[in-house]
Amino acid sequence: MTDNVELSVVILCYRSGEGVVDFVQKVETVVASLTESYELILVANYIEGSGDLTKDYVSSIADKNPRCVAICKPKEGMMGWDMRSGMDAASGKYICVMDGDGQFPIESISACFNEIRTRNYDLVKTYRTKRGDGLYRRLISKVYNVLFLILFPGIKTKDANSKPKILSAEAYRQMALKSDDWFIDAEIMLNVRDKKLKFYELPIEFYELEGRTSFVKPAAIWEFIKNLYSYRVRKAK
Repeated sequence: MTDNVELSVVILCYRSGEGVVDFVQKVETVVASLTESYELILVANYIEGSGDLTKDYVSSIADKNPRCVAICKPKEGMMGWDMRSGMDAASGKYICVMDGDGQFPIESISACFNEIRTRNYDLVKTYRTKRGDGLYRRLISKVYNVLFLILFPGIKTKDANSKPKILSAEAYRQMALKSDDWFIDAEIMLNVRDKKLKFYELPIEFYELEGRTSFVKPAAIWEFIKNLYSYRVRKAK
């Protein structure tokens, strides 16, 4: 691997199991076609005693592939903590973050990377135009995005939580993200607004989740609302 990494791809592998092996191979095929200078950061943080074997698969991948870095720690937070763990470890000029469950099309990395590299954006991300994940998830996402735009006007995003997201490393350092949970995607977009960063969104199709149930439970919507309101109150002080 070269000393000067152009693209770091952070894959959130939580509870992906054996399927992460094939997924990482597919991601690397796409990324290798974009640049010779890349790294894959595989985040498989785990809840102790849960029996989640993803960390073992991820460690094995990294042992065999010098392009891969494994991050496997007992959890101190949830999705936001995982995301920050991976992005903090990234050394690339650009940092891509994506879920490892296969719902987002891997090919969308190419479109996002080409946009940020050629048009000098601080952030390029996707938004979901078609979703295969059922009424419940669509409803949660719709409510969350509407509340987000009402509480925080001036953000033009169509879908705050969608991935992949590719940020310049400089933009990521400016953000100094704090969230340990699902609010981290909203925190990124709030930083885009407050720091007047340039961003662009691309449409994608969101696939049906196969092989396991969603991690977004009914309590998540209340967590979203609480975090949105808390952030709004803090900023108003």
